[in-house]
Amino acid sequence: MTLLHEDTDSERRRCILETAERLFREIGYLKTTVADIAKTLKMSPANVYRFFHSKKAIHEGVARRLMGEVEAEAEAIASKTTHPVTRMRELLATVSRMNAERFVGDAKIHEMVAVAMEESWDVCEAHIERITVAIAAVIAEGVKTGVFKVADIELAAKSTCTGMIRFFHPQLIEQCANKPGPTLDQMIDFVLAALTLSASGTVPDNSGAGKVTHD
Repeated sequence: MTLLHEDTDSERRRCILETAERLFREIGYLKTTVADIAKTLKMSPANVYRFFHSKKAIHEGVARRLMGEVEAEAEAIASKTTHPVTRMRELLATVSRMNAERFVGDAKIHEMVAVAMEESWDVCEAHIERITVAIAAVIAEGVKTGVFKVADIELAAKSTCTGMIRFFHPQLIEQCANKPGPTLDQMIDFVLAALTLSASGTVPDNSGAGKVTHD
């Protein structure tokens, strides 16, 4: 059990968020109260409110921690020096996998994300923005090296995110898991074809998946 004594404010905030996340996983997002969090930490609810002004602020903090892990990994991949096609494939697959692991596999955490999406929390919008920026960085490198053939990098990044929504959005990952449609790899192939299609109609064979032609 985590107890708060002479910790710094940042450490206390971290402990509160870690405890809240654990309780979300154990008893559920909607059932967890500030009083539950305070009791676990052996402190008063009023003391918890010193660090988080509302229950929603705590929930947003937990969501930000979980989403931040995905963002950090996406940004780390974007900064690699591997071929832009290889990098994009890894980035898109990793975001999908991490979102599934963090927000879909655990029903109680999925409950938290569902409410966050419905309430349009700023943290969700910020998450999408950071993932889009990471994708844009890879596209920009691809354009610079002549691999990607797009005129508007920002639009291409936003379009890529939109195209991957079924594999990025936690609720859609769950809802579409057993429905007909492209696999994750097939969707990534499609996105890469859109980014790399040259004037001749041939996609460079940089992914190891073979050459794709467009009539």
